[in-house]
Amino acid sequence: MIRKVLFAAIASGVAFQAVAQDYDDRFYLSPYVGAVVTDSKRDVENAGILGLGFGKFITPRVSLELDVNRYDADLELASGGSWEVTGIGLTGRLFFNDGPGWRPFGLLGLGTAKNDRDSSRDNNGLDFKAGLGLQNAFSERVSARIEGAYRYQKDDESLASEDDYSDFIAGAGLVVALGEGGAAPAVSPEAEDLGEPKSMPVEEAPPAPPAPSNDDDQDGVDNSMDKCPTTPSGEMVQKTDGCPVQEVIDLRGVNFDFDKCNLRPDAIAILNNAVAVLKGNDITVSVEGHTDARGTDAYNQKLSECRANVVKDYLLSNGVEAGKLSGTQGFGEAKPIDSNETDAGRANNRRTELVRQK
Repeated sequence: MIRKVLFAAIASGVAFQAVAQDYDDRFYLSPYVGAVVTDSKRDVENAGILGLGFGKFITPRVSLELDVNRYDADLELASGGSWEVTGIGLTGRLFFNDGPGWRPFGLLGLGTAKNDRDSSRDNNGLDFKAGLGLQNAFSERVSARIEGAYRYQKDDESLASEDDYSDFIAGAGLVVALGEGGAAPAVSPEAEDLGEPKSMPVEEAPPAPPAPSNDDDQDGVDNSMDKCPTTPSGEMVQKTDGCPVQEVIDLRGVNFDFDKCNLRPDAIAILNNAVAVLKGNDITVSVEGHTDARGTDAYNQKLSECRANVVKDYLLSNGVEAGKLSGTQGFGEAKPIDSNETDAGRANNRRTELVRQK
């Protein structure tokens, strides 16, 4: 039989949304605490530091953050006293991988530091920092972060004999995304659990409809439901609307939970419709997975294979004969159907399909 253009009612036209394929571009807050090891130029003791950042990821691996911090160190003098430093600046972080779990990064920051010695000398100077850290997402909203940085301050007014200072700062804190949604936290666009696909609970697929009482084109669909009432004799049709089964069934709307290959609950109705079509027709299909272009080729390949396997497992667990599923295949980002330069285009490219075999 000539292979026809396949789609229709199985997915009712909603695109496969692989949520974890996009990075989380929501704004976030990053409160932290830490310790400051000061240099010997100021005769001050080491101190604790408090800070708060406000930022967002501008690409899957790069974030920009406005950071405000403060520490108050005691002077190592018999007379006592303190040296207070308040810093504000912009920090960029470059993450070295896209995988789940702890993600190493490097950081560079530039800003200004206000030095206040004994509340009598109030001077501002340039502030530069560089360092390394680790970040790990524990949910769609909250990540943990640890980092260490060297901070250099230019200040030739606080002390007559010195014109610059340096600190080493070690800190730990949280990264808390603001607002709803977001594709994936600060982990990568394709941060997924790529172990063995999780099996879905077995649910009964809808029973086959009774033989229609009025069926002019003899396609097995009652006239009252038949949206294609003149289907040629012998044509394979969707049992939901009487229109021809097409060649590629795009399971649009079959979404996945964050950081998992598990199917979301809203995918069940769509897959049950696919179950009914496969049970009611003598066809064989393969299950194919696709991603958008974000992330590495190797990771996207594994991601597309994992999700194709989950869909296959669901179909089998709900009574589709194994002989009707010829196998699974992942294509990663290799077969886009839309642009990867826009959010809408990437959403269309993130999909799973049932492809009818000859």
